[in-house]
Amino acid sequence: MISTFVFAAYFTRGVAPDETTGTLLWGNATAISALLVALMSAPLGAIADQSGRRKPWLAALTAITILATLGLWGVLPDDAFITRALVLVVIATVAFEFASVFYNTMLPEIAPPKAMGRISGIGWGLGYAGGVVCLAVSLFVLVQADPPPFGLDAETQEPVRATVLLVAAWFAVFSLPIFLMVPERLRPRPAGPKASTAAIVRGGLAELWRTLRALDLKSPVVRFLIARMFYADGLTTLFTFGGIYAAGTFGMPFAEIILFGIALNVTAGLGAVGFGWIDDWVGPKRAITWALLGLIGFGVLALAAPNAFWFWIAGMALGIFMGPTQAASRTLMARLAPPENRAEMFGLYALSGKATNFAGPLIFAWTTALFDSQRAGMATIIVFLLAGLVLLRRVKDG
Repeated sequence: MISTFVFAAYFTRGVAPDETTGTLLWGNATAISALLVALMSAPLGAIADQSGRRKPWLAALTAITILATLGLWGVLPDDAFITRALVLVVIATVAFEFASVFYNTMLPEIAPPKAMGRISGIGWGLGYAGGVVCLAVSLFVLVQADPPPFGLDAETQEPVRATVLLVAAWFAVFSLPIFLMVPERLRPRPAGPKASTAAIVRGGLAELWRTLRALDLKSPVVRFLIARMFYADGLTTLFTFGGIYAAGTFGMPFAEIILFGIALNVTAGLGAVGFGWIDDWVGPKRAITWALLGLIGFGVLALAAPNAFWFWIAGMALGIFMGPTQAASRTLMARLAPPENRAEMFGLYALSGKATNFAGPLIFAWTTALFDSQRAGMATIIVFLLAGLVLLRRVKDG
């Protein structure tokens, strides 16, 4: 809703002076977010391992994400609000990505090893299902309603801006089950049960340094993280600019972009759940490989699409392979990571997803500006996906 389908398109169309400038600014903000996540995810994971707790970190970061999202309501369709919009988006994105580190580490604690792929896939699938409902509510209750509900002023784009309020409320409500119903397996603090916060931070950073120094560049974990670094760049760029590309290249109005987002979430959710079974059957590495091949093939079709109809076809097919790439990657990391420093490993996992993730959006944005063409920018995504696929073949997963 925020980073891809609605607010991103609203920013490039309604807030920025023109779509090319908006694409460039949005790409720069995404790159800054990725760089911050890359620098801080692994240290946060290491500190969490030392503290023995994950849910307090998850709760605090969830709250920051919600509050920053609420702040986007005040971004009016005027270029005077560019800075406010980008700062809040960066804060929300960074907090969300940090929260994901602690969220992902809970997977091996609640999922039996033989069903980890299915449960990871179902988790992603349910997330996409929630996205479908949220997008549908936005479309029919807010964006397309005539007259707009709740006295919203269409002249200042309030029906579109109100979608951020829906997102914040949605995030808050559906974060409650993990805090109220999912137990956390408490682990002893390596620094001692009465260790101070400062001691925990020092211990976490020291342990991270020891881990980094001991990393073997030929180990399966490191090879996987390097491969993921590249294909995660491609995925992030695809998510970030999908709605912007649809709006700028094919002239889709907000209502059609939301419909496209609904359809994409449906196919992505089905793909994530379906591939979850494939993950447990053939292994996560092979599942990721198949998904990347699908993304590359249909990414080329999206790039070459002559009109919106063919872009819809390519987009629906792309969705089938988006969810599986994410879900199977999480499963493979959970299988490769040592249990005693799993949060730290998932911090490195987040690092691998973000260490060069500023490069994908940045290259997309600058390529778009250089050639004055969003299609030229979209072509860079295929390069990142191909590089990740080639490097993944060198990973031994068993």
